[in-house]
Amino acid sequence: MTSHTGDLKAHVLELLRGGHAHVTFDDAIADLPEPLRGKRPEHLPYSPWELVEHIRITQRDILDYTIAKDAAGYKELPWPKGYWPKTSTPPNAKAWDESVAAVKSENEEMQRLVEKHDLFAKLPAAKESHTLLREALLLADHNAYHIGELVAVRRLLGAWR
Repeated sequence: MTSHTGDLKAHVLELLRGGHAHVTFDDAIADLPEPLRGKRPEHLPYSPWELVEHIRITQRDILDYTIAKDAAGYKELPWPKGYWPKTSTPPNAKAWDESVAAVKSENEEMQRLVEKHDLFAKLPAAKESHTLLREALLLADHNAYHIGELVAVRRLLGAWR
């Protein structure tokens, strides 16, 4: 591995872990009161639960695409309905906890892929020239966007610092 490739991997890993220019996922969900997890602020179409689940579902989809052995091994979700939860409220506290844990563990899964694999190799399931680098950046960008929305929702609900 060249020095530049190692540097690039380090930068991608830093982006996936969050922080620096963005609030981390952990900070965005910290101490959110359970009654507010399914509450939609006035004039917004999503609750904290919907955003956390959307991050989880989309992140899982990106990972499934990234690790598929071939095109037949990846099944696209219907857009956009397949990427959002069916309800605005978590069914119970356990569902919230499981979704949060999945977001964290699946982000770590992408980090392991970045650490161990060629960032520039074309993905086996890719119809276009998609690479691990593209998918890692897509995942980080998508998460950062929706984590920012989660902070905005919390502010509107009066549940941010």
